[in-house]
Amino acid sequence: MPGPADTAAEPIDDLRIREILSRWWGFETLRPLQADAIRAALGGRDSLVVMPTGGGKSLCYQLPPLVNETTDVVVSPLVALMKDQVDALEAIGYPAAALHSGLSPDERRQIRDRLAAGELRLLFTAPERLVNSGLLDLLAQVGVKRFSIDEAHCISQWGHDFRPEYRQLALLRERFPSASIHAFTATATPRVRDDIVSQLQLREPEVLVGIFDRPNLVYRVVPRTDRMAQTLQVLGRHAGEASIVYCISRKETERLAARLAAEGILARPYHAGLDTKERHKTQEAFSRETIDVVVATVAFGMGIDRSDVRLVLHTSLPKSLEAYQQETGRAGRDGLAAECVLLYSSADVFSWESLVRKSAEESDLEPAEAEKLIAGQVGHLHSMRRYAQAARCRHAALSEYFGQAYGTEPCGACDVCLDETESLPDSTVTAQKILSCVARVGERFGVRHVCEVLRGAKTEGIQRHGHERLSTFGLLSALDQRAAENLVHQLLDQDLLSRSGGDRPVVALNPRSWEVMRGERSVVLIEPRAGTTRKAKADVDDWQGVDRDLFERLRKWRRRVADARGKPAWTILDDKSLRAIAREKPLSPAALLRCKGIGEKRLADFGAAVLDLVAGRDPA
Repeated sequence: MPGPADTAAEPIDDLRIREILSRWWGFETLRPLQADAIRAALGGRDSLVVMPTGGGKSLCYQLPPLVNETTDVVVSPLVALMKDQVDALEAIGYPAAALHSGLSPDERRQIRDRLAAGELRLLFTAPERLVNSGLLDLLAQVGVKRFSIDEAHCISQWGHDFRPEYRQLALLRERFPSASIHAFTATATPRVRDDIVSQLQLREPEVLVGIFDRPNLVYRVVPRTDRMAQTLQVLGRHAGEASIVYCISRKETERLAARLAAEGILARPYHAGLDTKERHKTQEAFSRETIDVVVATVAFGMGIDRSDVRLVLHTSLPKSLEAYQQETGRAGRDGLAAECVLLYSSADVFSWESLVRKSAEESDLEPAEAEKLIAGQVGHLHSMRRYAQAARCRHAALSEYFGQAYGTEPCGACDVCLDETESLPDSTVTAQKILSCVARVGERFGVRHVCEVLRGAKTEGIQRHGHERLSTFGLLSALDQRAAENLVHQLLDQDLLSRSGGDRPVVALNPRSWEVMRGERSVVLIEPRAGTTRKAKADVDDWQGVDRDLFERLRKWRRRVADARGKPAWTILDDKSLRAIAREKPLSPAALLRCKGIGEKRLADFGAAVLDLVAGRDPA
């Protein structure tokens, strides 16, 4: 596990920074690397800051302009992301604004006037608006000396979310040669980091790479047997809490969202095929806590800044570990325990591979370039597959993928280290039955047909081929179809069985298959351990001493205040602050100010109401 020096909050030496941090945000210490990033910004030195989601990277560009009393610019890719950050800053009285396509001409004019008058400390804008709207001329007149590029991995063709418009940002160095440029991202391999430095022409940058591990996240990989039933089961552990459920296809998001709604769960679908108004409506409802669950494709993600997401559930395999880390990073941004569950089937790997190859074939790329693209994306897929099917600590596997050693101690926050998985009894015998059936059907059929034979199903296909007469017919009759297919996919994952390409893939034996058949190789097949999931230590610790009834009353009050103000609920006070209040039960303004996240502005705005709630009175 990471040592204390890596994870402990760093004391602040500079009295000015300490005073600003306490006054505006109600914090006394900075998180790891924040102090170094802030000092680089204040010193006018370029920087590349790689900090996991929830690590507090936004504070690194929010605090410096308050110290210098300057106007800084933040480049952000999505309107929703900008709006959420401005809402959160305005809640503490911070002078910030965002220029984006959703504003009226009059609103844009007002923001430009505030910018010209030096009233803003932060201006958020998208890369294309920054370089194509005459805004650069105004920023030059204002004398902007610091630019921060958020989600900087978007500039790299090696990143998981490359956006061509980000490449235009290279002209900032030309137009503002004396300004410092600061790149921020939550996910970047060494190759992507080098590309960011090159594309932005950073000058001897301070490169600060945080610890990728998120100890407050509990990772679980569960063999997918019944997507709907398993989704309902996992969501049941988070009733009334913010959850994101990811699906591969648009059709699946709508089908699953409809089923959840029919079960009484406040859920809506979100995907790129919905019109802009519908997507915005869902996003607003999620931000304001009027729905609990968004069922989405990967189109929903980077624009979500809600801090209290307690569950991210993938119902299908993500296409890379970079994407998985980014998407699971939406959980637990407030530092409190959250759960990340992946329903895994290697069938998804074959589906993704087929889509990748089809997309490359339909592109205008030269054959050599198309093969290079395919090889890269397939490589990402197989890294994701290896993570999902390996029976080892999930935190260690993710850390090592991003080039960081983890340690040997159990994390206590994943299914493997919590001892939630177990090997199937007689795994080798079961594997021999499956492999024997593949041989008996002549290695000419797919997974579904093989499993139907093993289960003893009397389908038209089985009867047409006379497979009901095979010695392997009905050998696994105790299993349902999904469970049987899961076992076959585990054999495929372990290269104990092969599968052809094409639209109608068939399974076939390989040399390792014959080793199993001859008893020369043992097999371990995994299934979830019967019983409930175990509580992670982080989840137990987060609730230690918290009055849950008071916490729920505070949540309801927060929602009413947010609705009245037309703002996301978490921007009023996040869950971490509410739990601190419900734990400490302050009875005076001075005591409330000592609770984490309560600064002077929040004390002035909400102090009386919060103290009334703690005392058991209805707030005025």
